[in-house]
Amino acid sequence: MSNELLLICSVLIIFGSVILWYYWFDTNGLYCFMVFATIAANIEVMVLVSAFGMEQTLGNIMFASTFLITDILSEVAGKEKSKKAVKVGIVTSILFIIVSQLWLMYTPSANDIVFESMKGVFSHTPRIMLAGLLVYVMVQYLDVCLYHKWWGWTTKKWGDSKRFLWLRNNLSTLVSQLCNAVLFTLGAFAGIYEMQTLVEIMISSYLIFIFTSLLDTPFLYLARAIKEKREKSQLN
Repeated sequence: MSNELLLICSVLIIFGSVILWYYWFDTNGLYCFMVFATIAANIEVMVLVSAFGMEQTLGNIMFASTFLITDILSEVAGKEKSKKAVKVGIVTSILFIIVSQLWLMYTPSANDIVFESMKGVFSHTPRIMLAGLLVYVMVQYLDVCLYHKWWGWTTKKWGDSKRFLWLRNNLSTLVSQLCNAVLFTLGAFAGIYEMQTLVEIMISSYLIFIFTSLLDTPFLYLARAIKEKREKSQLN
């Protein structure tokens, strides 16, 4: 299977899973998925692949799902619940940095066959995850803030809080993801890859983010429909 097809399948599986976890477990499911996505994205981001004629890291789609989560929470539960999800991602990243580095401090058994491979993966984890953590805090809070700013503006202008969901979702995510693509690439990979590769990663990351931002909009509408259906069933 080609990398391009795998990436498309990954988007559908990951975004679809976010909705399923919300459907099955309500907002608690979204907080749980935030933990999973934060850990997975910080591991995947160390893998560089070529797809659609560009070099890119695998963590882009998984990381994009965290923006879908905060946007869903903003839409169905409010700003404070969305901020709580950001905090969940922060403490998850901090704990994972600590635990993954403790793994490398052990002396492996003579019969061990995986320690060197884990060392190769997680020896770069602190820098990548610290860069990711700092950028994550900035861009996620920016995304939540912009989402509600756009929401307030459209509600005031047109007098309907349900309209223009696609607008507040895409504008907030595209601005915050631009900041993420530039800041994270520089923080995590400057000095590791050549400048040309860094620029390619920035561009490819942002193009992926544009694609995922547009694609996650139907999932956001689906999440709101799930909430409205629950509210109707509670009234009946």
